[in-house]
Amino acid sequence: MAKASSPPSRTADPRSIVLDLLECVLAQKRLLDETLDSEPRLTKLAERDRAFTRMLVATTLRRLGQIDAVIARCIDRPLPAKAGRVRNMLRLGAAQLLFLDTPPHAAISTTVDLAKNSPLAGFAKLINAVLRRLDREGRAWVAEQDAGPLNTPAWMWQSWLDTYGPDTARLIAQAHQTEAPVDISVAGDPALWAERLEADIMPTGTLRRQAGGDVTQLPGFAEGAWWVQDLAASLPAKLMGAVKGKRVADLCAAPGGKALQLAVAEAEVTAVDRSAKRMVRFRRNLERLKLAATIVETDVAGWQPPAPFDAVLLDAPCTATGTLRRHPDGVHLKGPGDVAYLADQQHALLKAAAAMVKPGGILVYCVCSLEPQEGEAQIIRLLESGAPLVRDPIEPSEIPGLDFVLTKQGEIRTLPHYLAEKGGMDAFFIARLKRMD
Repeated sequence: MAKASSPPSRTADPRSIVLDLLECVLAQKRLLDETLDSEPRLTKLAERDRAFTRMLVATTLRRLGQIDAVIARCIDRPLPAKAGRVRNMLRLGAAQLLFLDTPPHAAISTTVDLAKNSPLAGFAKLINAVLRRLDREGRAWVAEQDAGPLNTPAWMWQSWLDTYGPDTARLIAQAHQTEAPVDISVAGDPALWAERLEADIMPTGTLRRQAGGDVTQLPGFAEGAWWVQDLAASLPAKLMGAVKGKRVADLCAAPGGKALQLAVAEAEVTAVDRSAKRMVRFRRNLERLKLAATIVETDVAGWQPPAPFDAVLLDAPCTATGTLRRHPDGVHLKGPGDVAYLADQQHALLKAAAAMVKPGGILVYCVCSLEPQEGEAQIIRLLESGAPLVRDPIEPSEIPGLDFVLTKQGEIRTLPHYLAEKGGMDAFFIARLKRMD
């Protein structure tokens, strides 16, 4: 069971905000993080209430299949189309009762009040009856559920079964049910900052803290000593070798964690991304860490650099099914058509990136996706297209303590349940190639 923050203060109940956030994701298909960033009411909440808001909406999205299944057992007839908001109220109440530590009386009464204080007051008795039954019987029902396929779209679940087999598919789904820890990349001495931040040092030098709290208030943030970056996301830049003084491009760079790594390593970094909005955080981090990089806001596929680079890193746009621990909204926003569409985009970007590498230089390709069409298949497709590249296998010595993520081809495939006893990691595919002509 996830641990929520303290119950909301009496002066501001964030549940009404969560209801709107949930509908933005499920009905309007908006990204949760963008929705959170654009919600002005959150700034008026106390920190613990903001944490409760984020935890409640994320838990509801993460456990939605299970939640809908138990709600269905309590309702004899389907809710009318106009009552979609009622269903979301029930979902929020069920999430608090079954998956968070909210006291039952608080979960039920506040959810009923949401209905009473809206045009849907006529459904208050139904909400009360359903949630009271869930309080009595719901936990036993949840214990009997097959959570993995319930919380995963059928197309995605089948893809994992076909690619990884049933045992691994279940481990992947299980990892998605827990909140991801906070991983930190340090510009200086990891041991020093591990002590100051009360964090563990992971095999790669990444620091790890439990999720929760405002990271901007932690020691060293304002001084630019570190930035937040998942352990797996830190690997691609590490595989570019000694980059000091070399011209290096980070393509599709936003939000910029890998470019920061390269800048710390004293490369001459060019960060390219077409989204000025997404590059705002990178610009702020550059300023905070007192680092330099050339920023180009344009479409990578159509961009031609003035001269080829010594090394190019392409973190291609993808379905991001490898980051569902952090972004549970992704389960509800992606479909099988997105995989095929993005695979074609990735191939075009790979060909463009290959042309930016000078002879003898390297290209590192990565995606935070579990889908092989976006990862392993892209390298095969690129090489079969006649691109002047060959695989440059990654050696175990380059990723100490993580040699188990290497494939037979010398590529990296991380999965969310790897290092589960320490909190897991995002799922990434990473390949390194060398330009031969």
